Amino acid sequence: MAVSRMRRVDGVMREVIGATIGGELQDPRIGFVTVTDVQTSPDLRSARVHVSVLGTAAEKAATMDALRAAHGVIQRAISSELRLKRTPTLTFVYDDSVERADRLTRMMDR
Repeated sequence: MAVSRMRRVDGVMREVIGATIGGELQDPRIGFVTVTDVQTSPDLRSARVHVSVLGTAAEKAATMDALRAAHGVIQRAISSELRLKRTPTLTFVYDDSVERADRLTRMMDR
């Protein structure tokens, strides 16, 4: 599959996942979540969804658990929005790049 097509699929999936998390999911464990990246495998069987979560360590863990529990709802939203032969199986991965950047900025300020 062409690289540009994979980038477009990843971008649309990121938008759909973000909209679904923000609009359809009613789980109180889900805090402030930002979908930072989606990496779909070339055969479209799986996708790694990188998310950034604000809050304490316990809130982050609860949010990640809630997202893993809601993967079926999110996959259904992807299936209804995208016309793909297969809907990828989602794996949620915590993205700590925002925290690393903040730590680096604080170190530079010293």
